Amino acid sequence: MVVCLSLVCLVCSALLGGMYTLTKDPIAKANEQILKATIGEVLPEGGTLSDAMPVEVGGQPSEYYVSTVDGNPAAYAIKSSAIGFGGSLVLMVGLTPDGRIFNTSVLSHSETPGLGAKCKTDEGFMGQFRGFDPSQKILSVKKDGGDVDAITASTITSRAYALAVKNAVEAFATIQGE
Repeated sequence: MVVCLSLVCLVCSALLGGMYTLTKDPIAKANEQILKATIGEVLPEGGTLSDAMPVEVGGQPSEYYVSTVDGNPAAYAIKSSAIGFGGSLVLMVGLTPDGRIFNTSVLSHSETPGLGAKCKTDEGFMGQFRGFDPSQKILSVKKDGGDVDAITASTITSRAYALAVKNAVEAFATIQGE
């Protein structure tokens, strides 16, 4: 019985390892394409995109990209995250050189379907960040004294989204200071 159980475990482990090896590269390529598409959503069209550069965002290691036109920075895309209701909420935040938010996009989340998951589909919520000037407005939900309208029945997710954007803005200030 021990030999049979060991053989079954060995075969299953080999199959699992083989599937991992077969799917590792296609999954990595798909994730890279998703990342590039998301960066394209948060930056103005045109320009040459740099490779990923390291930056600390909200106390966590992350990365950012610079779009340049004629050798001058035209926009920055910063990957940022915060903890929402269902777990980590990862965003890509596009900023113009003057510090205004160009656009935001959700890379991944594990929020409640139909409630917090609206952070990825609710155009009214996401649209309020376009052109947002953090030097003129407060990046937190109105319930906390800020200028961001929360998603109905999803304050925790809205707070996390606003915090992730705020962390990206703070990282941008650090990048500008370098």
